[in-house]
Amino acid sequence: MAHVTNEQVDRLLEQALLLDDHGALARRLDALAQGYESGEMSRAAILMLAAEEWRQAGQPAAALDRYQSALEDGGEVPVDPRAGIADTLFELDRPEEARALIAAVRSGDWNPATALTVAETLVAYGDLDAAHEWATDGIRACGATGSGIRDSLLRTRYRIRVDLGLPEDDLDALLDVSR
Repeated sequence: MAHVTNEQVDRLLEQALLLDDHGALARRLDALAQGYESGEMSRAAILMLAAEEWRQAGQPAAALDRYQSALEDGGEVPVDPRAGIADTLFELDRPEEARALIAAVRSGDWNPATALTVAETLVAYGDLDAAHEWATDGIRACGATGSGIRDSLLRTRYRIRVDLGLPEDDLDALLDVSR
């Protein structure tokens, strides 16, 4: 069993970036999660990173399993694991399940980072109206103070709005202020 530090995970991510080997990194993150005892980040957060690496390695089934494990673990994560599960379900050509899961996320508690992930997923799979709604609600959930997530949501929403041919509105002005 091991105590996991942010520095350890950062080193793993840097090494994988240099080697461009997502599968190797996914396996190392899996091993880290397996031996997890305590840490500066939760086991669920490590499983989420592993899931993302499995997707990058072209292994969506393995990614789906890690996202599910992160959800079951229940540890603190920046983005609801169900958002990753939904994105992977779309990738696996299971859109009905993905949309049902997104609806379940919508009906509960979610944070702006989850809204951004869901909005980007919906854009990728062609549902611009729902993506616009998620991005708008995510911006409103951020409150009046600026943040990196809010700025990302503003940019994402702007691109969606343009693609939908919608007129500018008060939230677009926030994008101008954030620059």
